[in-house]
Amino acid sequence: MNIANLAKYLMIIGFVIIVVGAIIFGLTKIGIPLGKLTGDIQIKKEKFGIYFPIVTSIVISIVLTLLINLFIWIFRR
Repeated sequence: MNIANLAKYLMIIGFVIIVVGAIIFGLTKIGIPLGKLTGDIQIKKEKFGIYFPIVTSIVISIVLTLLINLFIWIFRR
């Protein structure tokens, strides 16, 4: 791998991070509170609390999978 390919991959990764951040920011601005979706488990007791963001993790995983597959499809052309 040469430096030009490394630079290209780093720019792609940076772009993906920016896009994912913009999507998350946009979803929270339109009223979809990531991290507090139906299906996320919260256990609150008097002195401690446990939080399992199961549905949020699944949603983020699906979005990232779609974005990565889109980028792979675009750059293979």
